[in-house]
Amino acid sequence: MPIQESGEMYLETILVLSREYAYVRAVDICERMGYSKPSVSRALGLLRDGGFITVDSFGAVRLTDVGLAEAEQIYDRHMTLTKAFTLLGVTEATASEDACRIEHYISDETIAAIKKHLEENKK
Repeated sequence: MPIQESGEMYLETILVLSREYAYVRAVDICERMGYSKPSVSRALGLLRDGGFITVDSFGAVRLTDVGLAEAEQIYDRHMTLTKAFTLLGVTEATASEDACRIEHYISDETIAAIKKHLEENKK
C-alpha cells in the first residue's frame, strides 16, 4: 500500500524515537510532532492497517519490517539532504526543516546523485 507524506512523517518519527527510547508510545509521538492524541491515534490506526506498525497491549508502537524499511529510507533521505544543505552554508536548523519538506518528493535518481556527489567530495 502506498504511503502518504504524513504517514512517512509518522514512520520517520517512530524510527527516531525508537532510537532514543526502549519503546515508543503514542504520547511520545504527540509530543515530538506537536499533534493531538486523536490525530496521532487515527494516523497510527491507518499505519497499523497498512502493515507498517504494530501496537501491543501496553501501547508500545513498533515498526514492522515493511515500516522499518520505509522509515529508514525516509530518514536516509532526510539526513542526506540535511548534509548537502549544510555543506552549502545553510544553518543546521534550516537545512533540517527544508530536508523534511523535500524528502517526500525528491526522486530516487536525484537522491542517488546527491549521495554520490557527497561521497566523491568528502573533505
